[in-house]
Amino acid sequence: MDLPHQLKAVTLTHVRYRRGDQLGHFLAWISLVPVFISLGGFVSHFLFRRELQGIFFGVGLVISQFINEFIKTTVEQARPETCALLEACDSHGWPSSHSQFMFFFATYFSLMGCKGIGFWFGLRSRWILNLLHWCLAVVTMYSRVYLGYHTVVQVFAGAALGVVVGGSWFWVVNSVLYRYFEVIEESALGRMLCVKDTSHIPDVLKFEYDNARAARKNMEGGPKSD
Repeated sequence: MDLPHQLKAVTLTHVRYRRGDQLGHFLAWISLVPVFISLGGFVSHFLFRRELQGIFFGVGLVISQFINEFIKTTVEQARPETCALLEACDSHGWPSSHSQFMFFFATYFSLMGCKGIGFWFGLRSRWILNLLHWCLAVVTMYSRVYLGYHTVVQVFAGAALGVVVGGSWFWVVNSVLYRYFEVIEESALGRMLCVKDTSHIPDVLKFEYDNARAARKNMEGGPKSD
């Protein structure tokens, strides 16, 4: 039995780069940004925030990934020849899932900023945050080509699909599903999980800060037992 051909790697965090290539090392970490966002960002968001906007944001990313896998298995376009060195030839390359993920994220996040949803400190900070996400998206797209996992066409296809799916899902959430947010909040499951919608609050950070301070002052100034 030819054992190497019987084995398949879990490629979630399996990124190769040329030994001694400092730029490649840096880009290898950049290409893991989607993993950090998924596992660190959205999991912690659900555990500690329970915001419906954030939950549906995460649901959209999952839907986008399913769309990506469906297209990949339908088109079956091979990765570049470097995939042999990267042990990645057993998966398809068009469109790039990393590019699609990051451009979905950047598009949705920017649209949230334009609508004033989320934690915003003012117009300047909004532009800085949006610029950061678009820069990460572009660098992630470049990293997949530089490291040899995708061709230029494959990463641009993923980026275009991410923008389209991200914009479309934002419209679905905020034009169709938004009217049901209150129903979800007041449902038995919503109350049990403590999910909430704060998208109607202009500055959530300031709102929660003021209310947390007020609650503490009320506790400190409350009646004391003898």
